[in-house]
Amino acid sequence: MFPEKTDGFTAVPRFLPPETANAPDGLALAFIGDAVWSLMARDFILSQADARVQTLHERTAMICNAAFQAAAAERIAPKLTAQEEGIFKRGRNARVGHVPKNKSQAEYHRATGVEALFGWLYLRGESERIGELFRAAIRNDPADDTKEDPFS
Repeated sequence: MFPEKTDGFTAVPRFLPPETANAPDGLALAFIGDAVWSLMARDFILSQADARVQTLHERTAMICNAAFQAAAAERIAPKLTAQEEGIFKRGRNARVGHVPKNKSQAEYHRATGVEALFGWLYLRGESERIGELFRAAIRNDPADDTKEDPFS
């Protein structure tokens, strides 16, 4: 029932071929990228400390929202290749159906760009690059490579 093929991203089975990453729809990339970001956030939070499920959920919500992802876009921007920047812009510039009332349109679009980038990297099987950019995205101080705690 499930495909045998995995891409090294924690052995997650893949249903879509890698060439799907080149699909022109930025929102489709953001759709899969949202799940990738959420999985990375949950993995990171569990790696930090053993906590009650409610605490884990609250910390996940701090990282998995448009405001955090929009700020993360600024932190990872200097690290992007030209091709990655193009994918980010494709997601950022995608025509979304709605913007949550508690977010600005610009913030929501930047978050969609980050999700599109993570979706594209996932579909290409670039798990190391996903980890590298996620670590940069969660740092409070982008100049300090030793701090990875967005909760401090």
